[in-house]
Amino acid sequence: MARARIRHPCLAKERIAMDVALFTCLADNYAVLIRDDATGTVALVDAPASEPVIAELDRRGWGLDLILVTHKHHDHIEGVPALVARYGAKVLAPAQATDALPQADRFVKEGDRLMVGDTVVEVWDTPGHCADHVSFHLPAQQMIFVGDTMFTMGCGRIFNLPPDMLYAALKRIGDLPEATRIYSGHEYTLSNARFALATEPDNAAIQSRLQAVEAMRAKGTPTVPTTVAEERATNVFLRARDVAEFAARREAKNRF
Repeated sequence: MARARIRHPCLAKERIAMDVALFTCLADNYAVLIRDDATGTVALVDAPASEPVIAELDRRGWGLDLILVTHKHHDHIEGVPALVARYGAKVLAPAQATDALPQADRFVKEGDRLMVGDTVVEVWDTPGHCADHVSFHLPAQQMIFVGDTMFTMGCGRIFNLPPDMLYAALKRIGDLPEATRIYSGHEYTLSNARFALATEPDNAAIQSRLQAVEAMRAKGTPTVPTTVAEERATNVFLRARDVAEFAARREAKNRF
């Protein structure tokens, strides 16, 4: 568990503390629990399956108050019904995901602000991987949960949407402060790093990071979260000079 104690820019003497627990679901999905220390409120970001979430909550002695859904793909919502039945958690889902999650308690979109206890969460529309995708930005904690929009050294596939949508979403994330931690929905980094080196073979930062990723995965260590600074240096999709180059790189990755 990583504990974030971050000074809120609006509070001169108060620190907002949050516990963050990332764990594997299914084959390569990640789910993340966040707990606001001040109130004990617990939220889950995406629910690929119920059993790993229940096990993690039991291990920590936590309940579950909220489920924040980034997008409606099955491997991000499969666990929702069982978790709602067990904990009575409220479901907050993207406004364009009403067909997949009609039981959601609230549908959210760009500009909405949520509260996880005393913690402010901003909703960003980040379409591109799919039309309904949102990300959850916690400005005081300098973290963002991006689902399948961005991966460590990578980005999501594009399904029937123009590439400029995903490119714009990546650029928006990349404009956050360098220390911002990026939590994504899958462990795809080794393949992403190898593709990055094939794309920019003379990039020393990518060369070094591939070695680090290989060592981490050999030990079973997650490569999530990453940071904005790391992605600016080594994510070839974020580093694309324009939409055309981004689209070409995304298509090349599809065949890699």
